[in-house]
Amino acid sequence: MTEARALIVDDEADIRELLTITLNRMGVTTQAAADLAEARSLLAGQSFDLCLTDMRLPDGNGLELVEWIQEQSVQLPVAVITAHGNVEAAVQALKLGAFDFVSKPVDLANLRRLVSTALRLRGIGDAPEEDRRLIGTSRAMEKLRHMIARVARSQAPVHITGESGTGKELVARMIHDSGPRADQPFVPVNCGAIPTELMESEFFGHIKGSFTGATGDKAGLFRSADGGTLFLDEVADLPLHMQVKLLRAIQEKAVRPLGESREQPVDVRILSATHKSLAEEVAAGHFREDLYYRINVIEMSVPPLRERGGDVLLLADSLLARLADSWGVPVPRLTDNAREALQEYRFPGNVRELENILERAMTLASGERIERSDLQLRTIDEESVEKTGPPDPGSTLTQRLDVVERETIIRALEQTKYNKTAAAKLLGISFRALRYRIKKLGLD
Repeated sequence: MTEARALIVDDEADIRELLTITLNRMGVTTQAAADLAEARSLLAGQSFDLCLTDMRLPDGNGLELVEWIQEQSVQLPVAVITAHGNVEAAVQALKLGAFDFVSKPVDLANLRRLVSTALRLRGIGDAPEEDRRLIGTSRAMEKLRHMIARVARSQAPVHITGESGTGKELVARMIHDSGPRADQPFVPVNCGAIPTELMESEFFGHIKGSFTGATGDKAGLFRSADGGTLFLDEVADLPLHMQVKLLRAIQEKAVRPLGESREQPVDVRILSATHKSLAEEVAAGHFREDLYYRINVIEMSVPPLRERGGDVLLLADSLLARLADSWGVPVPRLTDNAREALQEYRFPGNVRELENILERAMTLASGERIERSDLQLRTIDEESVEKTGPPDPGSTLTQRLDVVERETIIRALEQTKYNKTAAAKLLGISFRALRYRIKKLGLD
C-alpha cells in the first residue's frame, strides 16, 4: 500500500489537509486539486490509484469529474464526497460509475475503510478464474460476463433480475468474488424464507435477554457480512415494516441490534435479486419506492435458459460431469435424441430444472447412455397450463385440477429453492398439507 497514490479534489483547503493527513497515515501518497481543471490536468499527466472528489467545485461538480474519469480510465476508482443526507446525489454518482461515496462531515473510520477497499482494486483486469462457473458462449452470456466485470469494481448496490432458476445467486457471488471484497464474507439470505416475527433479529441481531427465547447474543446478517457482501435474494418478499428498517440500515451504514441502545456501524455492499418486477411491486404498493431506488442503482438481468441457444448442451455436459464425479461413477453420454430433446425443451425452471432432469435421468438410465425417454421432460409447462389448460379435452375435472395443482406446487418449490416450509407459506397451506400433496402427485 506504500506505493499507492491518490488524488484529492476539493476547493476547501482544510478538507484537503484533513484527507491528505488521513491518507498519508495509511501509507498513501497524495496530490490535491482545488477545481475540475486542475484535477483533469493532474489525471491526464500522472497515474493514480484512487480519486476523492467533492461534489461542489468552483468550475463544476464532482459528477462531471466522475463522467470524465469513466471516459478516460474506467480502471480508476473514484469516490464522491456528498453533503450529509443528500442521498439523491450519492445515487446519481454511483449510477455514473463512482466507486463509492462518503458524506460530510467525513467520518475518518468510514473513509479509511473506503480507501482500503478501493486500493484492493489495483491490478484487477481480466476476468477471474471463477468466471468459468458461468458456463455458456451465447451472446447473452458474454454480455452478462462483461456487465459482471464492470459492476464488480463499484460499491454501488446492484439489483439482479431474472426468472427462478436462472442463477441469480451465482451472478451475485461472481460480482463479490471479482471485486475488492473477495476475501471478506459473502452472506446470502432468502428474504422469503424468514418468518416475519424473526426478521429484525435475523437481519440486525439481538443481545441476550432482549426477548423471550433470546438465550445469547446474535450478530445478525448485516454484522456477519461486515466488510463483505450481503445478498438479499427474493427481496420483493420483505414485508413493508421490514423494508423501512432495511432502508435506514443501508442509508446510515449502521444497525441497532434488538435490546441494544446504540447503533453499530457496518460496512457491507448490498446485492439483491428477485424473479418479480420491483417496478410493478412499487406501483401496486407492495414495495417502498425509496428502497427501490436505493437498491436498484444498477440493474442487471440474467437471461432464461431458453434464450441461450446452444448453452443448454454445454451446461448439460458440465452438470453430468459434476454429478458423475460426486457419485463416483463414469460420466454418462447423452444420445443424439436426448440432446435434440434438450434443445427443443423450453425449461420453465431454467438451469435448476436442467440439473434436476439430469440427476433423475442418471438414476433411470441403464448403462452409461442417457436416452430421450430417461429425461422424462414435462409436456405441460407454465404457459400451456395458464393459457390453454390441460391438452386433453377428455380428461376428468379431477385430472385437470391435479395438473394445475402440480404445476402450482412446482412453481412454488422452484421460487423458494425447494424450501418446503417457505413453499407452503407461499401457497398459503400448512407444511403437512404440502407434504401430503407432494407425495400424492408423485413430486417427491
